[in-house]
Amino acid sequence: MGNPFDLRDAKAYGRWREQKLAGRPVRAADLTVEIARLDAVGARERGAILDRCRRANMAIYACRDGGAADPAAIRAFAEGFGLRRVDRHLCADESGVSELAVAETGPRRGYVPYSDRGLSWHTDGYYNEATAPIRAVLLHCREAAETGGENGLLDHEIAYIRLRDVDPDYIEALMHPEAMIIPANREGGTEIRPARPGPVFSVDPATGALHMRYSARARNIVWRDDPATRAAVACLNDLLADPDGPAVRCRLSPSQGIIANNVLHNRTAFQDGPAHRRLVYRMRFLDRIAETDAVGVLQS
Repeated sequence: MGNPFDLRDAKAYGRWREQKLAGRPVRAADLTVEIARLDAVGARERGAILDRCRRANMAIYACRDGGAADPAAIRAFAEGFGLRRVDRHLCADESGVSELAVAETGPRRGYVPYSDRGLSWHTDGYYNEATAPIRAVLLHCREAAETGGENGLLDHEIAYIRLRDVDPDYIEALMHPEAMIIPANREGGTEIRPARPGPVFSVDPATGALHMRYSARARNIVWRDDPATRAAVACLNDLLADPDGPAVRCRLSPSQGIIANNVLHNRTAFQDGPAHRRLVYRMRFLDRIAETDAVGVLQS
């Protein structure tokens, strides 16, 4: 079949590009699947979610059972899609679940995801070491904010296509092993995480799937200082800032969630009220969603 992510293989790229664009969901409604229960997904429901994930690397689910989700139910849902290797980072509990809510005190205070501020475009775990990339993410809404808190979602494969169609040199630059460096994280003079250099785009040798690590943050990101990288980053930023671009917008309601192969995403600022305090559960995984490997998609 060839390798569509090899810049020397124009035929494989052309076939993959045509298939990708022909089946691409373009609205949140196209990505949404209703399920009866979070911890007991039926075969037809699972197939519908996988269909969206194969075509767009993500799906939005809406659980008809409005009961409150707990970490066990979220974990059971994830395991049904092959997501078992949990990323247990600093702000997650023992199960690997993070509660994305405004943190007034404690270790989460000061980190933007645990505030009511907006989040710029990024993929999760862009600061992880190369041997532990975040391949999949699950978000489950327990309670929506009074106002705001909308997510933008963009399949990273669509971003790849847009950049490669403009100039293949942009892809080559963003695949450089030192294209993007995350400086060391220090607190109180102690280094809690070393600097992390790495590419923006890479290909998983085991699955053939495209992986992306990226952050639009202006601070604490060091880009490789060469003309091709600067032009590629500018082009990507323009794509993400385009209000008429290919991103999908959604505001999760309680009992809705997103399961994704770590696509590009952002979040608008929000405001809590006395009766509505935003709470979203998040899990991050070292696994990719089952049955969505690139090789399997190309041969289907």
